[in-house]
Amino acid sequence: MIGLWDTTGNEVVKALAAERRSAGGVASGMALTLIVVVDEKRVRDAEAAATIAAAAHPCRLLVVVRSDVERDRSRLDAEIVVGGRLGPCEAVVMRMYGRLALHAESVVMPLLVPDVPVVTWWHGEPPDEIATDFLGVVADRRITDSAQAPDPIEALRQRARDYAPGDTDLAWTRITPWRTLVAGAFDTTEAQLTEAVVVAPPTDPTAALMRGWLRSRLGIKPRWERTREFPRMREVQLRCANGDELTLTRDDSMAVFRRTGQEDRMLPLVRRPLGDELAEELRRLGPDQVYADALGAFAGLTNLDRRPGRRVHVWKDPATAQRAEAGVTTHAATNTGS
Repeated sequence: MIGLWDTTGNEVVKALAAERRSAGGVASGMALTLIVVVDEKRVRDAEAAATIAAAAHPCRLLVVVRSDVERDRSRLDAEIVVGGRLGPCEAVVMRMYGRLALHAESVVMPLLVPDVPVVTWWHGEPPDEIATDFLGVVADRRITDSAQAPDPIEALRQRARDYAPGDTDLAWTRITPWRTLVAGAFDTTEAQLTEAVVVAPPTDPTAALMRGWLRSRLGIKPRWERTREFPRMREVQLRCANGDELTLTRDDSMAVFRRTGQEDRMLPLVRRPLGDELAEELRRLGPDQVYADALGAFAGLTNLDRRPGRRVHVWKDPATAQRAEAGVTTHAATNTGS
């Protein structure tokens, strides 16, 4: 491991090359570059998840920690690990302070592995418009997590408004086991589905995407039965034209499958670690049309998969925006006081 304090991007590139030589090519044959954008308080969680994902997808891991953009003086601290505690990858953890944090691409771009896909993952709140963050625009695949937002449902709607092919959200990844079980329920029936109900908390983005997926695949509008008795999606109910009812109910790490005229069955429904969810998304490095259809069906938008696949960078200075907003607030308060 190499630690560089108050350094430059050029020094980071040199130190990474030196560490690779001394490690003897531990992480040769990398499949992709994974950029992780994360707050300081979530760095350890992000590193643990990336370590699991790197075991299946050897990569160069670039962790960008943006801190204190209002600081007068820019500063870059970096930690370089090759084949160490972060698994079979080349990792650079960069903490950026001051205005440098708004121009992270100036340090990140020289570190991208040539001729392999780039994936950017926001472990936290992403920008409302990914085009305002160059680290999203440069990526072939962009992974967000609407569950991290204060209002997960509105965050998911914003993902639909801002969608471009290559985007995905970990709320979608979390319903892969549910979708597998629901799809398997139709292996032994040809009856037409007439009604669907999703039982879940009102702020659960996985339930929103489950409804979107059912609507896009089956052409019906599932009902959302909101409950606060459970922390996440509890049940999916399906009713067929022939009168049969099929129900999947979460019970800890299992699901109870009930069907009219049959005995109940217990099926596995394990909540996976964050690293396994990330690894699943790294298996697909192109657009996910099924996700686009489900997201669009949830948000009431069509043809998301036909939008341009290439994003164009739109520069917005968040520091300036915050000052402008503060000025407007102060002005409004002054007018109210007068």
